[in-house]
Amino acid sequence: MEMIPFNKPYYTGKETSYIEEAVHSGKISGDGIFTKKCHDFFELEMGFNKALLTTSCTDALEMAAILIEVKSGDEIIMPSYTFVSTSNAFVLRGAKIVFIDSSDNHPGMNAQLIEDAITPRTKAIVPVHYAGIACDMEKIMDLAAKYDLYVIEDAAQAIDSFFVNKLGQKIRLGTIGHLAAMSFHETKNIISGEGGLLIVNDSKLQSRAEIIREKGTNRSAFFRGEVDKYGWVDIGSSFLPSDIIAAFLYAQLESLNEIQSSRMLIWNNYHTAFTNIENMDKLFSLPYIPSYATNNAHMFYLLCKSSEIRVSFIEYLKRNSVHCVFHYLSLHKSPFYQKNSSNEYTLPFSDLYTDCLVRLPIYPELTPLKQKWIIECVKRFVNEFC
Repeated sequence: MEMIPFNKPYYTGKETSYIEEAVHSGKISGDGIFTKKCHDFFELEMGFNKALLTTSCTDALEMAAILIEVKSGDEIIMPSYTFVSTSNAFVLRGAKIVFIDSSDNHPGMNAQLIEDAITPRTKAIVPVHYAGIACDMEKIMDLAAKYDLYVIEDAAQAIDSFFVNKLGQKIRLGTIGHLAAMSFHETKNIISGEGGLLIVNDSKLQSRAEIIREKGTNRSAFFRGEVDKYGWVDIGSSFLPSDIIAAFLYAQLESLNEIQSSRMLIWNNYHTAFTNIENMDKLFSLPYIPSYATNNAHMFYLLCKSSEIRVSFIEYLKRNSVHCVFHYLSLHKSPFYQKNSSNEYTLPFSDLYTDCLVRLPIYPELTPLKQKWIIECVKRFVNEFC
């Protein structure tokens, strides 16, 4: 059997025709016709207050750091178990990063530990919705209100996922914090190769967000006829993507429901199959979905009982033509952080996920036959190892 990849970018079939349409429109730089279509989708269909496409989620986070005026000495609270971009965006502005451990049953940050980490220098909390599973946003927003802090949702993996409040109401991730950032990297549910989105929920930040995105100019206001000329009015950079990227993304957004249905079917197949494998719990734990979260099927992971089991498991699947991978390395143990900070952390659960989490293939074109093969490989591994 040929190798089953960990990820395979999904194409709806409309991407190239929309790209061609963008090219023939005569405007392929930022904020063309497809950028507007994407913005309208996010604002009208998903309820984001203000949506601004960016070239990456990293750029969206960097814009957020500029918008809340992070400066040297400010402290930003975030999980250690996350991608480096979450931290870099604020380090670039001179901030000190304060890391929080993951939960004992999920890689997301433990919101119960946040309050003890808040100091007079704390500027913002950055919850990361790992695997599209919400952090405890009710707790986080209450703390933000109590201490007058910004909340910036790192919702890179969280499109079409929700927080469920105490009344049972579903609130879309990305709409809760003052700002939020999403990713459309080719490994995400909805893709454009590279690409991201800044979501501006705080109305006081909206006009400045446009300026920062447009190299520090009021160019967007000029094109709307709100000013008779545009100039340099603030700091900023070139954060807006080509309309070719937006054209690709819009084709994906039109097929959001179909893509999500495919991914959920695969996720549920894994979960059902693994629940019924005898002795599975001796080697692995299955993903946990808190009662306050929904699942968008961004990722299916297994948590191995030890790092040794993970090494053996990955090698076993590779020999059987299945490519699976681990994920983040705890940032508090990274060479950069160790070199540039005197803080010492003991974050046992962040380290647990670093050492023991493994991700299985999940993408819309994963056929039932190939998924059955993966499940059978896992079952054989359990039988042989036990």
